[in-house]
Amino acid sequence: MVSKVYVIGMGMGNPDTLTVAARSAIDQSDLIIGSKRLLEALGESDARMVALVSGAHIAEELREAPEAVASVVMSGDVGFYSGATSLYPLLEGLDVEVVPGVSSLSYLCSRLRCPWQDAYVVSAHGRAHNLAGAVQTHGKTFVLTGGSVRAGELCALLVERGLGHVRVWVGERLSYADERITAGTALELAGRPFESLAVMLVLNETPIVPGARAPHLRDDTFVRGEVPMTKEEVRELAVCKLRVRPDDTVWDVGAGTGSVSVELARAACEGQVFAIERAERACELIEANRQAHGLTNLHIVTGEAPDALAGLPAPDCVFVGGSSGVLSEIVAAALAANPLARVCIAAVTLETVSDALACVRSLPLSDVDIVQLSVAKAREMGHYHLMQAANPVYLVTARGAAEDEEQACR
Repeated sequence: MVSKVYVIGMGMGNPDTLTVAARSAIDQSDLIIGSKRLLEALGESDARMVALVSGAHIAEELREAPEAVASVVMSGDVGFYSGATSLYPLLEGLDVEVVPGVSSLSYLCSRLRCPWQDAYVVSAHGRAHNLAGAVQTHGKTFVLTGGSVRAGELCALLVERGLGHVRVWVGERLSYADERITAGTALELAGRPFESLAVMLVLNETPIVPGARAPHLRDDTFVRGEVPMTKEEVRELAVCKLRVRPDDTVWDVGAGTGSVSVELARAACEGQVFAIERAERACELIEANRQAHGLTNLHIVTGEAPDALAGLPAPDCVFVGGSSGVLSEIVAAALAANPLARVCIAAVTLETVSDALACVRSLPLSDVDIVQLSVAKAREMGHYHLMQAANPVYLVTARGAAEDEEQACR
């Protein structure tokens, strides 16, 4: 049994793309295992070479081999759709060192001088995939092809789904002397013959961006105490009306128990939410609900608005659940931070409705939408069920006026 095993990513298979660490490990090895294609690429060697691709067969060879040091070479990067993942558990007890390689993703993007940190990755190589769905919802999609699923057929699939306009680059024989990168729209490349082991980069300039994420939490999942709580039907509509995006910054002013804050933090999962609340007991409930739902992007701000809003990051969305008679000042502070902020005001009393209408008239707001939400829930009475109505809630939603867009961009 070998005493040392290197698991090495060979990139596209061209030895010229091996890292210095990979070359050093191979040179130290008495045994080299890999696919026939990769072993041939390495050329002559004093080491014994064994062509194997099955993880079980590789592990068996390593445990029975008389050599001291062995290398297992794999195409691509060992952490990127690699057979190394299934091999590791089979090598338990052996001294294993992993040497990463250059992935086809990073190589193709370097050839195109295109960053790839924002690419969504799909493998169509022996896997179920939804390429059209990925391209439809992402600006940049990288695709691994293989087997019977080739780039020309994938482009034809995109055309069938109405995505013939997206730009596509197909990379074949990457890193070799006969490397070829073909560019065109999906329509132009549909049906063309391409190598089996090719990769694609697809750019969609008009992806469908997911809209508001409706909340899914029932009222009984919250710690409530004696502090008023916005009910789930109101929370759901408010989050939808605000059109919260995953990376938004959101203010929840007058947060109460934090039920809306929690829903907003779940919707803005890549952003951050600031729950502003003046009552100490309510802040304790917000913290309890924050911990109960495991939210690291929910921040509690103890204080009274609008003063407590000073210094907070500019909001994309603002929910006002409690205003204590200073609604206009709160909305004005939000618009001062971001003239294009989306605002939703929840009003239970007619006086708050009046204040909200005054804000609409006096502040630079547009796209005003006013909804009265009346909810009734069934309660049991003997063998019967009666509908019990809750107080109606008004949701006044608007956004900063369009004429301020130039100011916001600056």
